Amino acid sequence: MSGDSKASALPGKHTKPEQLGDLAAGLYLTATPIGHARDISLRALDVLGQVDLIAAEDTRVTSKLLAIHGISKPLTPYNDHNAAKERPRLIGKLQAGARIALVSDAGTPLVSDPGFKLARDAIAEGIAVHAIPGASAVLTGLALSGLPSDRFLFAGFLPAKTGERRTVLEELKTLRATLIFFESAQRLDETLADILAVLGARDAAVARELTKLHEEVRRGSLGELAAHYAQAGAPRGEVTLLVGPPQDIEADFGKIEEALQAALPFMPLKAASDMIAALTGAPRKQVYDLGLQKKKNAQGQ
Repeated sequence: MSGDSKASALPGKHTKPEQLGDLAAGLYLTATPIGHARDISLRALDVLGQVDLIAAEDTRVTSKLLAIHGISKPLTPYNDHNAAKERPRLIGKLQAGARIALVSDAGTPLVSDPGFKLARDAIAEGIAVHAIPGASAVLTGLALSGLPSDRFLFAGFLPAKTGERRTVLEELKTLRATLIFFESAQRLDETLADILAVLGARDAAVARELTKLHEEVRRGSLGELAAHYAQAGAPRGEVTLLVGPPQDIEADFGKIEEALQAALPFMPLKAASDMIAALTGAPRKQVYDLGLQKKKNAQGQ
């Protein structure tokens, strides 16, 4: 149990969830469900019920969520189209002591939306900013993908044009981490083909409609997934695309030894190791250790 817990339940005794009491002034970055309406925290419901104003990506979407949970609060749109104009107005209200919740249509705000600029400006003005955590398509997709989760990078949306998309993928090619993207269902087949062409053979997963009635996670190699969606066409719903890290390549240490034999008479060990590791894909430390052993053996002769 967390050390900062303010209350603990005794066996056999029912305790009510912790209440917020009077909500302090400030900006509340409040996560909302990514699909299932019940995937919202009790704390988020408390915040949404007590703030003075809710800044929403789409007020129509947020109105439906509030209605489900019996909450009625003033709403104002805050999205890509009006953020530059609305930000100073919201900052002014916060400076005057308002309590404002920022929500996106689904999931945690600031992920692929302009919310980070509002949070950044609020912090710069000395305004209190609070995070009310909850659902995230990034972490939900990662958990369901079956791909390594110890190291991952969320890269947002890839560019719509093939050339620009491949340029971004080239920058990500050497990262030894699971890559996570949001993608338009209409571009999924083209994107998978480009990822395969640039990143090569890797395990991957396509997660759609996460936590919703028609949730689906399709797992396989990039080649299998690219072929499937090229034939099946665009899936329905919101898509989270996950690509595993580069597959380990079995190093040919016979060739590495030959390369070291040729390079060491003319190059320092570190420079030779860096060059040969980059050319072969072998771990630099293993190449360096092999070169060091060769130098010791040569000196002992």
